[in-house]
Amino acid sequence: MGLERVTSRDGTPIAWWRSGEGPPLVLVHGTSADHSRWAPVLPAFEQHHTVCAVDRRGRGGSGDAEDYALEREFEDVAAVVDALGEPVVLLGQSHGGLCALEAALRTRNLRALVLYEPPVGGATARAEIIERLEALLAAGDRDEVVATMAREIAGVPPEVVEASRSLPVWRARVATAHTIPRELRAATAYRFDPERFGELAVPTLLLTGSESTPELRRATEAVDAALPDSRVVVMQGQGHVAMDTGTDLFTAEVLGFTASP
Repeated sequence: MGLERVTSRDGTPIAWWRSGEGPPLVLVHGTSADHSRWAPVLPAFEQHHTVCAVDRRGRGGSGDAEDYALEREFEDVAAVVDALGEPVVLLGQSHGGLCALEAALRTRNLRALVLYEPPVGGATARAEIIERLEALLAAGDRDEVVATMAREIAGVPPEVVEASRSLPVWRARVATAHTIPRELRAATAYRFDPERFGELAVPTLLLTGSESTPELRRATEAVDAALPDSRVVVMQGQGHVAMDTGTDLFTAEVLGFTASP
């Protein structure tokens, strides 16, 4: 696996990890963690694609800026896509899905788009939860910041959260706990305008879970209504982290789509 970087529009270096062989597939992770969150699905993807797993700003091999703005994340993803030099499939999950959706308006280098429950139209955190996360962070309890975000915002079942604590990716999540409140505040302030996406004629697969929160299901439906060439697939028995809890199902849906979007 090779590390590569591109300089984003504001001068921040953005890293991605290249592996596999085939048409490029860019992966954008959600709140917390880094490129390593894709470890469960990477072997399947690498058999069919050159996988470029991004470290979003503030973590892993990427840099950061003193002031955080959601728009810079959109530019980061577009910079990676443009750097690859050929049409790519762009896949984003959760906060990464929002970044991927907006990046699609900032690049012409897309072959297809896969969005897994981007938090638009109210599918974000309540102010009191964000304040509680900030208090936990100030107290130095980074582990509980990650666990609370997963349980109370992403709707991940407690038993799945506990199981995740034993995985290598949990350490990456804890290391990036300081980025969680800022991203949640930015996503809460984001206003989804369907009209902006009316001409985004990129074939798009929208993934959601049958067990996901109603807010995330509605967000997926809102994006579907806004895009001219999209379809929704509901992954039965899954919630917001099917990469972990329904790995084979998730990879089959993605690879079935990328084979002929």
